[in-house]
Amino acid sequence: MFSLTGKVALVTGASRGLGRVIALALGSAGARVVVTDLLVENEKIDKAELAQYSRLAVHFAETGGIKTESTAEEIRKMGSESLIFKMDVTIPDEILKVIAEVVEKFGRIDILVNNAGVMDNMALLENQTDRMWDRDLKVNLTGVYNCIREVWPHMMNQKWGRIINISSFVGLSGAFAQPGYGASKAGIIGLTKSVALEGAKYGITVNALLPGFIETDAIMLHKPEMLERIKNRIAMKRLGKPEEIASAVVFLASREASYITGAEMSVTGGADLFVF
Repeated sequence: MFSLTGKVALVTGASRGLGRVIALALGSAGARVVVTDLLVENEKIDKAELAQYSRLAVHFAETGGIKTESTAEEIRKMGSESLIFKMDVTIPDEILKVIAEVVEKFGRIDILVNNAGVMDNMALLENQTDRMWDRDLKVNLTGVYNCIREVWPHMMNQKWGRIINISSFVGLSGAFAQPGYGASKAGIIGLTKSVALEGAKYGITVNALLPGFIETDAIMLHKPEMLERIKNRIAMKRLGKPEEIASAVVFLASREASYITGAEMSVTGGADLFVF
C-alpha cells in the first residue's frame, strides 16, 4: 500500500458505499481523514427535502445505512485521526466552513476525493423534467466544482495537492434513460482536465476515476436477474469490489502518482469494452 502518512484527506459522500470504503483505505494508508456527507448518523432528517436530492438517500437513512460515526471510528482504530462533518456540496458556504475547520485543526488539506453524487433519476428523455436535470448537474458536477474551488487556495499555497474526482465509465459511453447523470459524469472529465492544466505548476494533480459496476449497497438493490445481466456485459463477468476503486484512489493520492494529471482512469473490469 502506498503511504499517505502526514497527509490530510477530505472525502465527500463518505457515509456509506464507495465513499466509506475510500475513506477507510485512505486512513489505512496513514492519512488523517475528514468524513463528510449530506447525511450523518443520529440526525433527524426531512424526508421530503432529502428526496429532492436522492430517493436512495432516504432509503439508506431509514434503514441504518448511514455510517459516518463507524467510519471515523474505524479510521481512528487504525491509528489515524478522523473528523466528521455534515456538508452539502451544493452549498459553497458549508464547504468553506468545513475546510476552515479542517485547516484550523490539521494545518493543511492535501487530498480531496469528490465522491458525492446522485444517480437515481431514471426516465426516458420524454419523461425527464427540469428538476431531474438540474439536480443531477447541481450535485454531480457543480458540487465537484464547488469543492475544488474552495480547497484550491490551500493547495496552491502548499505547492502540493491531489484531487481525485469520481466520474463513471458512462461519462464516456453515455447512460440510457439517465441523460443528466451521463452528462454530469462527462462534465467531471472535462472539468478534471481543465483544472489539471492550472494545477500543474503548483504541484497539484487532478485526475478522474471512472468506476464500472461496483458491488455497493445501491447496486445490490437490483433484482438478481438484473445483476446477472449486468455481470454478463462485463468482460470479467463480475462486479467490481469497492476496495478495488479505493486502491486506485490511494495510488492517485500518493507521491508515486506525481506525474499523472488530467488522466481518466477506468476501473471497470472491461465493462467499457465491446464483448463478443
